[in-house]
Amino acid sequence: MMVPFSVLDLSPIVAGSDASQALRNTLDLARHAERWGYRRYWLAEHHNMTGVASAATSVVIGHVAGGTSTIRVGAGGIMLPNHAPLVIAEQFGTLAALFPGRIDLGLGRAPGTDPVTSRALRRTLAGDVDSFPEDVVELMSYFRPAEPGQRVQAVPGAGLNVPIWILGSSLFGAQLAAALGLPYAFASHFAPDQMMQAIELYRSRFRPSEQLAQPHVMLGLNVFAADTDEEARRLFTSLQQAFANLRRGRPGPLPPPVDDFESQLTPMESAMLDQALSCTVLGSPETVQRQMEVFIARTQPDELMVTSQMFDHTARLHSFEIAAAARDKLARKGLSTAPPSSSPASPP
Repeated sequence: MMVPFSVLDLSPIVAGSDASQALRNTLDLARHAERWGYRRYWLAEHHNMTGVASAATSVVIGHVAGGTSTIRVGAGGIMLPNHAPLVIAEQFGTLAALFPGRIDLGLGRAPGTDPVTSRALRRTLAGDVDSFPEDVVELMSYFRPAEPGQRVQAVPGAGLNVPIWILGSSLFGAQLAAALGLPYAFASHFAPDQMMQAIELYRSRFRPSEQLAQPHVMLGLNVFAADTDEEARRLFTSLQQAFANLRRGRPGPLPPPVDDFESQLTPMESAMLDQALSCTVLGSPETVQRQMEVFIARTQPDELMVTSQMFDHTARLHSFEIAAAARDKLARKGLSTAPPSSSPASPP
């Protein structure tokens, strides 16, 4: 069975451009991804970030779902501590009513922003990360068929099939996803440290549920593909700069690629980038295919979520097209296969 590829898009606002163009680019990439056979297209919630246009995530999901026809569209993810569970149930119930069978809801427990912005979002400290498991269970309850006499219902939402995923970059999310019998997406594209341990923990402790019969692991992977290795490395410098700027406390729009960026880094910054972005494949089509093969063989994912923060939209489209071609070639070789023990009875 071929490992499906999906897309994670932060709707990047690039230097010199604006959110309107970023959102147009997002829909254009989604339409291409649909044609290239990507399974799902996810958008992420970040706030007070001048380089990210997907803060109102459910609104952007509606924009993308309305402009496509078959690809699944969802959140990767909604940062639940920022919201009342009922509000998210209503939002995604509405999306599921508009686009039946195409909406996913990935949930994270990080705020996706700084503490001051987090307070501005919810204006209370009641919804903190400590209540995340309870908030997830509450949210799941709103999608079940309403009981007689139930005083609070999600309308739309009750009785609708909205697959819920747990997102994480630590062992906490793996444990929660396993206990609730939910699919699990690991943020290896920027926080890979505990990836292998989290995969093992999730699969070994998984309890089947109504949503999922067997564990399903999706791993984030940065892909920077171009016609040559040199061009791919140059395109990658936009993400490296963005990451370095974020760690320096100076986030901003996605910068254009530069030559010889690594010479501008301190040894500590260089080591940080190497570690944080170690789950990255970059290069020519042949190089990317070879690196993907190694990554899949090492991690045995049930699904890969490809992300690519590129300054030039045309180059980004080309990268996703190359990645899809590599996926198909690996499938023909019989190498891009998920482990039988972890393939779900019906993919989420």
